[in-house]
Amino acid sequence: LSRLLNLHVGAVRQRQQATDLFLGDPSAPPPVVIGIAGSVAVGKSTFSRILQALLARWPDHPKVDLVTTDGFLHPNRVLLERGIMNRKGFPESYDTRRLLQFLREVKSGAAQVSAPVYSHVVYDIVDGDEIEVHQPDILIIEGLNVLQTGPTGSAPEFVSDYFDFSIYIHADENDIRQWYVERFLKLRETVFQDPQSFFQHFAHLTQEEAITTAKGIWREINGRNLVENILPTKHRASLTLTKGANHRVTGVELRKL
Repeated sequence: LSRLLNLHVGAVRQRQQATDLFLGDPSAPPPVVIGIAGSVAVGKSTFSRILQALLARWPDHPKVDLVTTDGFLHPNRVLLERGIMNRKGFPESYDTRRLLQFLREVKSGAAQVSAPVYSHVVYDIVDGDEIEVHQPDILIIEGLNVLQTGPTGSAPEFVSDYFDFSIYIHADENDIRQWYVERFLKLRETVFQDPQSFFQHFAHLTQEEAITTAKGIWREINGRNLVENILPTKHRASLTLTKGANHRVTGVELRKL
């Protein structure tokens, strides 16, 4: 996959150079943007970090940055004001306007672009903290709804409009639900123990209570978001990776058109 993307980056840059030559604009090429989409607990973050490391090994694009869309969630106070705290991760919980502005500046070749930082410990945006992007060769954008388009006529542009390549990580919902439960149990013994953790009250659950709670959260929130919003965008990806119950990739589908 990293070899395929290396070839794709080269092709994108050749196209950019041809356009710049035609326009008489010799400016530095903007970053190639790769979008990574998929459900909660499907393995997007791990996949994105590995892909970042592999792509950075190619000598013609050594600077690869990774930004997650978690930082573009509305702060908890805004979600509470709008009554959608229980829909965090759904399309309406994101500051899409700010995310689009971020991508617009990145693609315009801005020397420095800042993005908000999200903490999974406090379960909120970290005030005053930002991640800075300085003209990388490749920018990976990872998130749940990065391939979302919305109703016809709802917006003049979408996040995916700025992608040069996109990848959807797919798995059977039963497997993803099991991975979510396993992750919840692991967090109960680690991050949830932190006194600053938003979910500290889950740290004292018994094994049985924790499993029941995790399944309930999946059924009411993450599973619904997958079925209603995330999975329907799968066909829009340039490439789909399908994972089996053991996390191994069992299929790869590349869209040629």
